[in-house]
Amino acid sequence: MIAARLERLPMTGYQRLIFGIIATAWLFDSIDLGSLTFLLGSIREEFGLTTTQAGLLSSMSFVGMFLGAALAGMLADRIGRKSVFQISMIFWGLGSLWCAYASNAETLGYARLLLGFGMGMEFPVALAILSEFLPTAKRGRYLAILEGFWPLGFIAAGVLSLYFLTHHDWRTMFLFQAFPALFLFVVRVIIPESPRWLVDAGRTREAERVMVGIEAKVLKRLPAGTLLDEPKPLPPRPRRERRSSFMELWADGYARRTVMIWTVWFFALLGFYGLTTWLSALLQEAGFSVMKSVSYTITISLAGVPGFIAAAILLDKWGRKPTAMLMLVGAAVAAYFYGNAPSVTLLIAYGLAMQFFLFGMWSVLYAYTPELYPTRSRATGAGCASAVGRIGSLLGPYVIGVVLPTLGNHGVFALGAGSFVVAALAIGLLGVETKGKSLEAISH
Repeated sequence: MIAARLERLPMTGYQRLIFGIIATAWLFDSIDLGSLTFLLGSIREEFGLTTTQAGLLSSMSFVGMFLGAALAGMLADRIGRKSVFQISMIFWGLGSLWCAYASNAETLGYARLLLGFGMGMEFPVALAILSEFLPTAKRGRYLAILEGFWPLGFIAAGVLSLYFLTHHDWRTMFLFQAFPALFLFVVRVIIPESPRWLVDAGRTREAERVMVGIEAKVLKRLPAGTLLDEPKPLPPRPRRERRSSFMELWADGYARRTVMIWTVWFFALLGFYGLTTWLSALLQEAGFSVMKSVSYTITISLAGVPGFIAAAILLDKWGRKPTAMLMLVGAAVAAYFYGNAPSVTLLIAYGLAMQFFLFGMWSVLYAYTPELYPTRSRATGAGCASAVGRIGSLLGPYVIGVVLPTLGNHGVFALGAGSFVVAALAIGLLGVETKGKSLEAISH
């Protein structure tokens, strides 16, 4: 009945407030992670790093994200979503602060590791919170819009980097990025624990109390005298014995989904981070100045905004599978031509197309992944998929740094395009469609 009561709630300012808080924290994380794309050239110059060393430094964030995502998912399924979400913000705030005072490349690498750990913790928990609060009809669209804050953060990171590199230095940029961690006090006061998780954990009285509070807040935002519809009980399901949330990913009905989504995350992030982390640095390698390369990268990133808007619309019209395949194949084609662009004009044109599809791809991934698992293992499923993806994102920048001297830009972008094709094939062959279904109907 808790799920039924959540499903029948109209979308009001209360749910949008929760969404806005989660999305703002997501934006801050995006700025933190994306800033290295724009600052890497200056950091390389200060510390005298080779391309291989710079690739290794870029990968340190993803080592942390791998550890954070894997741990946070299982922890959130055991102790709750809200507490883990707050802890994640503390870690990435401290990581940003440490980056600002790193005395050498090795220390900076450790600081990026801590920063990545906090960001990795936040992603799966944020997805679990929102997917469990939003009604079925709005879930795909809002989760896709949430991911839209990623390109906005990436663009903001570029604009801020341009300002700080012009007037200050890269250290001041990291110092600035530490302050948004104070936002955790807003999370603590306003966002409740997920009632779906509470009832699944056997804390029925607390779930009832939280649910009554949510219904009261929704009613306050409706016209006076409005009554909520009677909840329509969902079909009863046998209550399974709670087991290790990780083992739940390999239970009957879920193993195929797990293989599919892990494959998609690994190859999608291998291609994405292998390319985008190096976008500015690759332009500098081609002879563009630091400021011009940062400006081009910001311009290219603007296409991510219509990309996630298109994905948000198509997710509920076409479905998750066809939208995901469109975005991945489109990214592959655009990446290949970007790597072979004969002029600056075509470079920017193909770059715009590539970022359009790439950020659309992100929107689908973040909307689709938490839908594949039941409440008892939703955060673990999202966290482990994200963790596997972080292995790909860890390898991507490092592999690019190693192969760039041998294969050049053409080979680098062909490698990225191939990764996106493999991810598209995994969804096409093994994926299930979740459009228009409640979380309980999707789960076994």
